[in-house]
Amino acid sequence: MKILSLTICVLTLAAPMAMAQTNHSTMDHSNMAMADEKMEGAVHTKAVVNTIGDGTVNVSHEPIPEIGWPAMTMDMPLTADAKIDGVAEGDEIVLMLIKGDDGMYAVSAMMPE
Repeated sequence: MKILSLTICVLTLAAPMAMAQTNHSTMDHSNMAMADEKMEGAVHTKAVVNTIGDGTVNVSHEPIPEIGWPAMTMDMPLTADAKIDGVAEGDEIVLMLIKGDDGMYAVSAMMPE
């Protein structure tokens, strides 16, 4: 009985991470000119754009289990080549983050949902 309970617990906790991995694999990156190594480490989440500034964006995003982030509102830097065309404040988007050489995540694309 303990093994069954433990198995159910593990499967329940692993399901959101498995779904997050599934969502990443269905994203279409074909129109984004980025290095393959950056694309491999990209993570995605749904978010709402609060404000767009010069080189930054403030978003309220869903949890990002791949990197251990809870849902939150935060300022994020934009990469120099960030794809944000057609995105405006208040839009619901899919946010694509890449990890820089400094270990920090930055927004590399925002795609209208």
